[in-house]
Amino acid sequence: MTGTRSGRGAGEPTEEDLVRNSRVGTLPPPYSRTSDRVEYRDVVYAEIDGYRPLTLDLTVPATASATVPLLIWIHGGAWRRGSPRVSESWLGSADPVKAALAAGYAMATIQYRFSGEAHYPAQRDDVRAAVAVLRGLAPETGLDPDRFGAWGESAGGHLATVLGLDRRETGPESQVQAVVAWYAPSDLAAFDRTPDSPEGMLLGPAAQQEDAVRLAGAPAHVSRKAPPTLLVHGDADPLVPCDQSRRLAAALTEAGATAELIVVPGAGHCFDGADLHEPVRHSLEFFDRNL
Repeated sequence: MTGTRSGRGAGEPTEEDLVRNSRVGTLPPPYSRTSDRVEYRDVVYAEIDGYRPLTLDLTVPATASATVPLLIWIHGGAWRRGSPRVSESWLGSADPVKAALAAGYAMATIQYRFSGEAHYPAQRDDVRAAVAVLRGLAPETGLDPDRFGAWGESAGGHLATVLGLDRRETGPESQVQAVVAWYAPSDLAAFDRTPDSPEGMLLGPAAQQEDAVRLAGAPAHVSRKAPPTLLVHGDADPLVPCDQSRRLAAALTEAGATAELIVVPGAGHCFDGADLHEPVRHSLEFFDRNL
């Protein structure tokens, strides 16, 4: 595959293309409104020829006396499936959206293109575009544009870390000020990259190009300027080894960035076998300290 350093091929949309359409970033009427929150659904943040419109849901506190920080939830699913609506997922019992709202945050949950639709870095560019559109909506929705946090699980945790760390070919409008990643694959070179593997499907032909694989992972972009990052991982995860988070946390710390690691004893992938409320609590406490 020929293309830029990020792996984008000739003719593929740029980040600017993702937010150019006139429908993009237009806030629809509220889907619901209660005494404590206002919810907007299916806000279009990107329209690209040949692809489905990409949307996000945004819920903001209704009674805030000042601008509020925003957390952006990025769902997992091996980059090839999943839903941004937490209530429809296995996380429903812990409900990080509800917990974040109760803690005084606004919450956005976003879609991105799956690996069956487009290869990386399309997914990175999608989450960047979502951040840019949300920042553009800040005056209208009461968001604090200087306090955006990314929060992802599994494949979404990978996207949260590259959103925070990979600052090539982007500007401050697409950046976040803190990152929380749960059981995230960070170094994609450590995984199976055969064509039918999640990583192989994500990277496409670039899976056989070592430099492209390296740049698709968070460790390649570690620097002192990285935003504060919390990594939470179960030490019995059979799909994404805990060492993925241990090594990334160590690299960030060595570079002089703020990094924290929480290892959940006995927990598998998706924190199987652990109380989901504890990772939610630790994550919100981290955002409280860093946003």
